[in-house]
Amino acid sequence: MYIGRLGNGNNPGDGIYVLLKEIIDNSVDEFAAGYGKQIQISIENNTVSVRDFGRGIPLGSVVNAVSKLNTGAKFDDKVFKKSVGLNGVGTKAVNALSEVFFVSSFRDGERSWARFERGELKDSGKDATTEKNGTLVSFIPDSLMFGEYAYNFDYVETMVKNYSYLKKGLTLVFNGTPYKSENGLLDLVNENLSDAPLYPPIHLEGEDIEIVLSHCNAYGENISSFVNGQNTRDGGTHLAAYREAIAKTLKEFFKKNYDPADCRQGVVGAISIQIQEPNFEGQTKTKLGSNYMWEKQVHDEHGAIKNDIGPTIRSYVNDFVAKNLDNYLRIHKEIVPVIEEKIKASQQEREEISGIQKKTRERNKRTNVYNRKLRDCKFHYNDKVTEKTQENIENSSIFITEGDSASGTITKARNANFQAVFSLRGKPINCYKESRKKVAENEELNLLVSALGVEDDLENLRYNNIIVATDADDDGMHIRMLVLTFFMKYYPDLIRRGHVHILQTPLFRVRNKKENRYCYTPDEKNKAVAALKTGVEITRFKGLGEISSEEFVHFIGPKMRLDLVKLAEEESIADIMSFYMGDNTLERQNFIRANLRSEEELEDINI
Repeated sequence: MYIGRLGNGNNPGDGIYVLLKEIIDNSVDEFAAGYGKQIQISIENNTVSVRDFGRGIPLGSVVNAVSKLNTGAKFDDKVFKKSVGLNGVGTKAVNALSEVFFVSSFRDGERSWARFERGELKDSGKDATTEKNGTLVSFIPDSLMFGEYAYNFDYVETMVKNYSYLKKGLTLVFNGTPYKSENGLLDLVNENLSDAPLYPPIHLEGEDIEIVLSHCNAYGENISSFVNGQNTRDGGTHLAAYREAIAKTLKEFFKKNYDPADCRQGVVGAISIQIQEPNFEGQTKTKLGSNYMWEKQVHDEHGAIKNDIGPTIRSYVNDFVAKNLDNYLRIHKEIVPVIEEKIKASQQEREEISGIQKKTRERNKRTNVYNRKLRDCKFHYNDKVTEKTQENIENSSIFITEGDSASGTITKARNANFQAVFSLRGKPINCYKESRKKVAENEELNLLVSALGVEDDLENLRYNNIIVATDADDDGMHIRMLVLTFFMKYYPDLIRRGHVHILQTPLFRVRNKKENRYCYTPDEKNKAVAALKTGVEITRFKGLGEISSEEFVHFIGPKMRLDLVKLAEEESIADIMSFYMGDNTLERQNFIRANLRSEEELEDINI
């Protein structure tokens, strides 16, 4: 409820990162209020420490501030009116989900501290200190809750960098390495550009808003979004408003009715806004749900309560972009033809491809191919009947499988309420080597796009989780690469937003007369053999179709193992596809030789 998910640290949305973020948020809020210019963060052997140099928690409130609901450490609403976490829950959740939780507050030569174990107070005290004012929090996430977990330092580094971009002048030190930004979001975009921009990024700042904008020769949009310093990786009302404002302003500037998709094709940029008491969808605060810059209750002259609201986020962002981007383009006239040429090129390609896709879809409808390819679920984003709870939205999934055998197995084992199955026939086209026109004519990929619902806009995506479920043999791996190449080239935002996953299925079944154990690695298999001891039978699964639907239901349920397909901001999609899918055969062969498994490992896997 409070951290969104547990996880083992393999996904940037896993709970251990939410715990870290909740503590850092409090320190960042202190800096935003004008106290403390440095935050020190360390992680060693899963022990996390965060030290800031703000005012510190009031000494008499240390225990309550970290253990009792509705008793936060933020005692001045005016100071913290644009903070991330005003719900008074964050630090308490960290405390409750930690094996050990230690907090110490330093104020004017005195220290107050407390130590908890799994949320229970074990010790506390007050004494004198020579430490500078501020707060120190140290905790170890609870292994009883998270199991075997580990922090991925790349994820933490990205989090720390984002904080520095959003809070110019703040230095964050992570495991001894300092991070500080002088140019805010402009640094974020420039440092993470994976493709050369067509013109120097436009950087505009105003009261409570900052934006960066450029175009590159790539498909999709790559726009980072933030609210009050919080990275809203799932977007929300502010990102939707920014996307709308870009298209609207460019159309009005050129006085031409360009399609919004053409105006945004290849856009790279970022938006950050500051609003009062933001309303996020979900406790993990990755999607903004607020409609207004601020909203509060006040008393009228008769003492009655009434709502007082500021401008809508949509109007605020639109007005800022319309005025400032228009002014920028009129001053920097040299980039105007570059932008319009990019829009026209996108328009020409879209109109050509749209006609091809329309003919393909009409042909498929006549032959009823679509219904044979997709076994849909009862819930999806376009279903106006099914209740759209947050849980249903987050769980909605589509499995992309190869062949009738695997598709049949998953279809029988799935939860038909929110799990759909799409069956590929053979190997899809290699999108890296073919033209966009050729790809658009491909029946398999055309039907896949229709099933996902992203023909016109990624915001229409019908499933939160796109799960590639192919066999672990050579053909299955090749099909996986071809599907991922398609997403990376034409729909990279599906990957950037964390929608694309690889399904892990067990390599082995180890059983005796009393128990079955499913193992995903040779090491798990060896442990299972040792545990079951006598009469052990080992089955090596080679394909999804070999696993019965009765068994498969265990592997696509609540505890199914998914590998998130990750794409770092600075990674070049063109370079990745060129290496793995291009004509550099010799280079790939050398890479494979350098990363081959040992003979012992191969023998262990192929018992």
